[in-house]
Amino acid sequence: MLNQTPTGCTIEAQLQTAPPSAALPRQPALIIRPTPGWAPLNLRELWRYRELLWFLALRDVQVRYKQTALGAAWAVIQPLFTMLVFSIFFGYLGGISQRVEGDIPYPVYTFCALLPWQLFAFALLQSSSSVVSNRGLITKVYFPRIIVPIAPLLCGLLDFAISFVVFLVLMLGYGILPGWAVLTLPLFLLLALMTSLAVGLWLSALNAIYRDVQYTLAFLTQFWLFLTPVAYPSSIVPEQWRWLYGLNPMAGVVDGFRWALLGTADPPGPMLWVSVLSVTVLLIGGLFYFRRMENVFADVV
Repeated sequence: MLNQTPTGCTIEAQLQTAPPSAALPRQPALIIRPTPGWAPLNLRELWRYRELLWFLALRDVQVRYKQTALGAAWAVIQPLFTMLVFSIFFGYLGGISQRVEGDIPYPVYTFCALLPWQLFAFALLQSSSSVVSNRGLITKVYFPRIIVPIAPLLCGLLDFAISFVVFLVLMLGYGILPGWAVLTLPLFLLLALMTSLAVGLWLSALNAIYRDVQYTLAFLTQFWLFLTPVAYPSSIVPEQWRWLYGLNPMAGVVDGFRWALLGTADPPGPMLWVSVLSVTVLLIGGLFYFRRMENVFADVV
């Protein structure tokens, strides 16, 4: 009997005949074979494996903070020290603090941008190596492989929540209160997660086949940081080049966070829509590419 599964895989049900001396009934054996070519996404299957997704995310959190002296405090230490470095070298010595919109203190301005950036950078690094690091699971049992690069996003949300509480305290310390635009913050957070997943899908699939990718991740993250308006305002980019700058999805995310939390002078303009279009194309392409390459993961990892 030949059936097509919701995942696009072919299942062959074969009857195993018991030995004549055994009184056991014949048991069906299911053989799952990958569908050749481009397979459908079938994202609905993720809902059936939601418990596995939650388990992998919980495991990542426990492993990350296991046998650490400071534990979850690392989620605060890293953005705080990055903020201090940027404030000294970019804000004070570089004079960028004088070009910040709305007379917002430069430490608050930078920390606000580091909130989505730290989430993106963590999810990018973890998702990119997720297929290789979970080789033991991938080669032994069947489940939707796309769960593997999604789990680090949930783990990164915990660090984001801790850093966000610290940022609110910092805002209150400077006497800054968010306005009505804070209601749009979940949309920009969703855009940051979509960007992390989109890039993570591409890199995780490539890293499973070409291990050179893992050696470029640290450089890629650092290079991307300076292409994103974290330490500087996006207003320093000439107006005629804003649309090109928006091809970096994190540029729209950072500007959106600053507008939603700090009420910067102008709301995100066309650059944000370019970022949304860019991440949409990256995510759709990443989903199909990851789905196409997952047929060979068990053979190459």
